[in-house]
Amino acid sequence: MKLFSSYSLGNTSLNNRIVMAPMTRCRAENNIPNELMAEYYAQRASAGLIITEGTAPSKNGLGYARIPGIYSEAQVEGWKKVTQAVHQQGGKIFIQLMHTGRASHPLNMEADARVVAPSPIVLSGEMYTDSEGNQPYPVPEQMTEQDIQEAIQEFVNAAKNSIEAGAEGVELHAANGYLINQFLSPLSNQRTDSYGGSAENRNRFAIEVAQAVIDAIGADKVGVRISPYGVFNDLAPFDGIDEQYLSLVDAFNNLGVVYLHLVDHSGMGAPEVPVSIKEKLKEAFNNTFIASGGLDRKKAIDILEADQGDLVAFGRPFISNPDLVHRLKDDLELTPPDFDTFYTPGEKGYTDYAFKVAE
Repeated sequence: MKLFSSYSLGNTSLNNRIVMAPMTRCRAENNIPNELMAEYYAQRASAGLIITEGTAPSKNGLGYARIPGIYSEAQVEGWKKVTQAVHQQGGKIFIQLMHTGRASHPLNMEADARVVAPSPIVLSGEMYTDSEGNQPYPVPEQMTEQDIQEAIQEFVNAAKNSIEAGAEGVELHAANGYLINQFLSPLSNQRTDSYGGSAENRNRFAIEVAQAVIDAIGADKVGVRISPYGVFNDLAPFDGIDEQYLSLVDAFNNLGVVYLHLVDHSGMGAPEVPVSIKEKLKEAFNNTFIASGGLDRKKAIDILEADQGDLVAFGRPFISNPDLVHRLKDDLELTPPDFDTFYTPGEKGYTDYAFKVAE
């Protein structure tokens, strides 16, 4: 069956076509990966590819409480524990680089960090902080052109650090309303310089980040995650969205990006990504296409058999089924996750789910 067949992702050989999707789990201590995180990822290393939780490329990218970074020496050393644990179990791992932009709060950041965004448009709602509970989002600082160039360099440094830490590659998080996605959308980007206004200008930051990171570590080590039609963090579909994303993907294609990871959160209440645009995006992209969004065994098999994706990503099923690959192979019942422990510290709801140890 195609789902369990090996696959070549650039120069990285995968044992199967099952991807563990990136999921924020908030278990890092002082934003440094730890032994608990190493255990968590190692338990799930039977996935063909693990994409880690969103990892801050800089102190300005630290949006949430207890998320890891990869901009300090201590963080690189912490990630080495994770990658070594995964590799010991025969797994492969990409680190997702996530700059949260305006989806942040100073109480979750280092003292001298800044909440920055393409435009000074505040998010609605509140952000959880460990020290003072839920707090209103602050108005972000509009990034200057110098800030933009510095942010691009932060992604480059983080990518280099990821390779130093032993990861096979990185995923640029250009989805779900975080910084790169904030540049892409006219709802969050109302700039009038070369990084805003037209669709071409709004795409510029994403393309320049991808180009710089590829120049630093190689195209076969760089994937990108996008979420057209996503509504997370105050974003929404807009006029011309299909054309803009097709142009963006064409640019990624020309850069040689190793995979395109398409988010479809319709199973969680977001608008469904039209089948027509999924087909066009896959057709426009020459390399590996990762399909995701509320998949189960049958949907994943059907996607691969219909050539609607080369790899299939599972999120929440991996939280509560570390041995998901084994359960999918034998068509076993899945354990439902405990929603109350998705983002809480400690091992409960994190490393304490039962699983079959590989023989």
